[in-house]
Amino acid sequence: MPGPMSETSATTRTTAATPAAAAQDRVLGVRSLSKEFPVTSGLMRRVRGSLRAVDDVSFDLGRGETLALVGESGSGKTTLGRAVVRAIDPTSGEILLRTDGTDVDLARLGGRALRARRRDFHMIFQDPYSSLDPRMTVLEAVREPLEQHGVGAPAERRDRVVEVLERVGLSARHLHRYPHAFSGGQRQRIGIARSLVCDPRFVVADEAVSALDVSVQAQILNLLKDLQGDLGLSYLFIAHDLAVVQFLAHRVAVMYAGRIVELASTEALFDRPAHPYTEALLSAMPVPEPRQSRERIVLSGEPANAAALPSGCVFHPRCRYAVPECAVTAPEWRTVAPGHEVACHRADELVLQGAGAA
Repeated sequence: MPGPMSETSATTRTTAATPAAAAQDRVLGVRSLSKEFPVTSGLMRRVRGSLRAVDDVSFDLGRGETLALVGESGSGKTTLGRAVVRAIDPTSGEILLRTDGTDVDLARLGGRALRARRRDFHMIFQDPYSSLDPRMTVLEAVREPLEQHGVGAPAERRDRVVEVLERVGLSARHLHRYPHAFSGGQRQRIGIARSLVCDPRFVVADEAVSALDVSVQAQILNLLKDLQGDLGLSYLFIAHDLAVVQFLAHRVAVMYAGRIVELASTEALFDRPAHPYTEALLSAMPVPEPRQSRERIVLSGEPANAAALPSGCVFHPRCRYAVPECAVTAPEWRTVAPGHEVACHRADELVLQGAGAA
């Protein structure tokens, strides 16, 4: 994997104030976003409760910024990403797309109004094998968003497809081939081209490299960085591989049980984590020096059940630093350093192990 390049409580939340996400540079603002799914049982499928997959999440995404979402499987990362692009409808909250100095709440749009805004954002999916229609040629697949939004004449659309294919490392000679003729890395390049063809303001990348070989991952990550530099793209990057996150992201949001428990710049979070859950995630990262080792923190128990969350801090049943207060009171969302926020009762007193510790 490539190394780094140059380059409060559930009811009391604030958004991190960082230069990248200042109001004038903000592309996306998520405010108190929640998504619940009904829990049913019996032959009549009666609703017995609800599963809160995303719980009161707020953050900003700045122009030209990569914000990574990390956490265990089931933490709500993908649900949050899909809600942001309205692939699923949020239960409550705001999704503020910044256009021409004003905010448009995507959560309140529907029908034609929402379809008209979809050209401003796109999603890159995890599996390049299933995200492309095997019956469509590259030209048809990449051109489809232009047709859906009525962008350009037919000849102009073809020229635009060729332009974005060349930008992602393919060419016009690939236009009339079908997905089965390409490798996994090439298919992901086609998926990236499809996401860029309407010149979006931000892209949600859901585990965009996890299905690829390591050497191909490096190529795609470098491509994403180059595209961001050339086009000023903003990425909401969903991942479980922290080495990838460290390489690509400017800021990192750590999710647990549908909530963001820590939000900081990549450097600060990897060097000085403030939440015990973040410390445990970082301890699982491989150490590049074979003669060194790092203490592995193995969390006890199972991840919190989103249909029956524990009282107080949702992480307290698995936290080795928990005190009685943690089981009773939800922690406040606090700032521990400029641009570094965390929801933990003991954030001011704990000194936790970062990724550089061995």
